Amino acid sequence: MENAHQCSVLLINPPGTRTAHRAPLQRLGFLVTEVRDWPVIEWAAHEYHVVIVLLRNISAAPMLAARLCAKPRFGRRVLIALVPALTGERERLNACTSGFDDVLNDDCESRQLIARILRRLRTRPELRCLLPPADKRRSAA
Repeated sequence: MENAHQCSVLLINPPGTRTAHRAPLQRLGFLVTEVRDWPVIEWAAHEYHVVIVLLRNISAAPMLAARLCAKPRFGRRVLIALVPALTGERERLNACTSGFDDVLNDDCESRQLIARILRRLRTRPELRCLLPPADKRRSAA
């Protein structure tokens, strides 16, 4: 694949929150940048293939998704929300309708999150995103 780059993930953990997904994503071969807050400059979205947002307040999800998807050069990046487990089905549906590709519990297993990411990336070849070959991933683990 011409001009393909290693898959990159922007993981946004707001202050006071934490997720354990960074290490499993890196072990699989993703380049992961973890930030505590939204970057001030407009670089965030277009440099990454996947944007994962840990949301404490699900009611902000529709507006957040709409704002991100409207950013210049955001394109068809994979956008995933991690929400509290008690989040209702209606709120999850609202988030997906507004632009999130997927909404998962914040305490989901990393392999479930990775499977959802890979499924979405396969449908978006225009992102030109590759993971290292399996033999290189094993040697790094």
